[in-house]
Amino acid sequence: MISITEKTLQDLQFPTVLETISDGCNTDIGKEKALQIKPIRNKEELMQSLMQTSEYVSSFQNNNAIPNHGFEAITHEIKFLAIEDSFLEVGSFRKIANLSATTNVLLNFLKKFDDYYPNLNARASRVELTKDIISAIDAIVDKYGEIKDNASPALSGIRQNMNLVRGKVNQSFGSALTQYNGLGYLDDIKESFVQNRRVLAVLAMYRRKVKGSVLGSSKTGSIAYIEPEATLKYSRELANLEYEEKEEITRILKNLSNVIRPYLPLLIEYQDFLSDIDVIAGKAKYANRINGILPTITEERRLFFREAYHPILYLNNKQKKEVTYPQTIELKQENRIIVISGPNAGGKTISLKTVGLLQLMLQSGILIPVHERSETFLFDRILTDIGDNQSIENHLSTYSYRLKNMNYFLKKCNKKTMFLIDEFGTGSDPELGGALAEIFLEEFYHREAFGIITTHYSNLKILANELPYATNANMMFDEKSLEPMYKLALGQAGSSFTFEVAQKNGIPFGLINRAKKKIEVGKVRFDKTIATLQKERSKLEKTSLNLKEEETRAREESKKMENINTKIQQKLESYQELYDSNQKIIYIGQKIDDIAEKYFNNKNKKELIGEFLKIVEIENSKRKKATPKEAKAKVEKQKEIIAEVQVKVEEIRQEKKEKKLKPVVEKPKPILKVGDRVRMLDGRSVGSIDSIEKNKATVNYGIFTSKVSLEELELVEAVKK
Repeated sequence: MISITEKTLQDLQFPTVLETISDGCNTDIGKEKALQIKPIRNKEELMQSLMQTSEYVSSFQNNNAIPNHGFEAITHEIKFLAIEDSFLEVGSFRKIANLSATTNVLLNFLKKFDDYYPNLNARASRVELTKDIISAIDAIVDKYGEIKDNASPALSGIRQNMNLVRGKVNQSFGSALTQYNGLGYLDDIKESFVQNRRVLAVLAMYRRKVKGSVLGSSKTGSIAYIEPEATLKYSRELANLEYEEKEEITRILKNLSNVIRPYLPLLIEYQDFLSDIDVIAGKAKYANRINGILPTITEERRLFFREAYHPILYLNNKQKKEVTYPQTIELKQENRIIVISGPNAGGKTISLKTVGLLQLMLQSGILIPVHERSETFLFDRILTDIGDNQSIENHLSTYSYRLKNMNYFLKKCNKKTMFLIDEFGTGSDPELGGALAEIFLEEFYHREAFGIITTHYSNLKILANELPYATNANMMFDEKSLEPMYKLALGQAGSSFTFEVAQKNGIPFGLINRAKKKIEVGKVRFDKTIATLQKERSKLEKTSLNLKEEETRAREESKKMENINTKIQQKLESYQELYDSNQKIIYIGQKIDDIAEKYFNNKNKKELIGEFLKIVEIENSKRKKATPKEAKAKVEKQKEIIAEVQVKVEEIRQEKKEKKLKPVVEKPKPILKVGDRVRMLDGRSVGSIDSIEKNKATVNYGIFTSKVSLEELELVEAVKK
């Protein structure tokens, strides 16, 4: 059962990851759910969550793209349907129908493509598929969210009458307009609308001459708006029909609400399903942005993150068009604690956070940016002590707070725990704090917990060196520029480069020397030795990189040679077939020549025909019956081979001809001397000759020497006299 405190989530910036995932969701409910993502306790549930996200990511590349899962939330509608005798407005039913249709499309799609999306379909198969909701709503409400005329016989009759009355309203108004306009009673605008009713724009002086109801006047009072008497009668009739329509629509909506109300649990399930898919889609989009994958999750106690990126740093640097350096970190039973040391601003804390955040993301069902050959197992608890831990609320100093935190660690730490501690032991007297930190580290070690700590304390570096299943590590620095290389090197403690960094930042050399005298000689010597070892490691890293490049090139050359060899083998087989075919024809020709000579001597036609038929029969017995298509293909292939052979033969003849014409003049080989820069005839590495004995030279390549025959070397640059 995984247990992660809110402090650990904050320390590892997990909420920042959730905010980015939330931004990728389409719906408000999905966005809210994404922000509530927590580590998943059940392993089976966790694996299903990871696989669902992985399947959704695969849909971005294949031809079977997952259909749209967007929907308008029906939270308000769900609340209303739960109240007995309540009814929904017409627009709410359209939202419910759209939600049902989207769910049905998705359920059918995932069922159809179960081979591609088995885990997503497993989630979908828990949801009931029904078209009854859509059918019930579509019978009443059209696609624009309006009640259909045929929603009920009564409504159909009312609306027919309304159309007839509207016709009479328009007809009577048209007659009045023509009549009064002819008499010159109307203003230039002639007509207008008041209270949503059509009225005549009558000049104020003539308003008593127009029969009808005055509904208003213009601001200046020069125009009176009058509804003609004939139209007024039909308008009242229309108003009565509109009231009847409204009453009938209310009755229809109540009936429809009662029809849909039994499906309330299913509608809640639909909204929950689509919002879950929205969260999965949000996680998939995030995985796409950070190149997240699902590493192997094993039962074996081993965490191996190869080429792991801190996702937040990666996205920030990507936006700034800056480089993010990946880290490779391994923790296992035989190497369960890593102590990272070295100067500040070298990336120690980021390396620590990368491991913690990626493990936390993975155990929350989120894919992580690591190499595909990475693997890990599941922890029950992740403990962190990172950053400035001064507690203002509790009036505790940094050190008091850290001791309180260590006490919590000691209570909870076991073999299923990962602990991450930044700047271990700081906040107190270096001697006393370092000693206490050493005891804590020993305790965590004996409990077989996995962990990474960062420190400047020498005693912790020494302890990591002494404990069989713990190891030192350092963040590499360029020995010349003292610039961080942001690369974690396992197996060796890091120097803090205290004096070197001080000198680089302009602190006078005399002051640095005085500081050196103030501290123990052994400490300086120890730090100096570490610094020297780091420089040596940096050189070896560069050499190793060069050798890897050489190895890669050699592999590529070997692959090319294999391809060429395969092609040559195929050509040889083709040439052999052509040769065998030609030899066979020559053999038959010789036999026919023998028969012809025999006939020349004895003139026996019967014997001649018999011998000839015998040859034909023997040859035919070897032939295989081929279709016209196969026979044609064989002839075409043979033509190609003959043409190719002719080209090659012509090339060889031409070369021989040129050789006869041009006498070969061999270029004299230069005499090699000590100091000359040379390379092997079939190599790329350049070295210099240290000595020559008989016909062998000792070549110095910088990091190693080699004895090579002078015949196998070529001159790159002669030594200057």
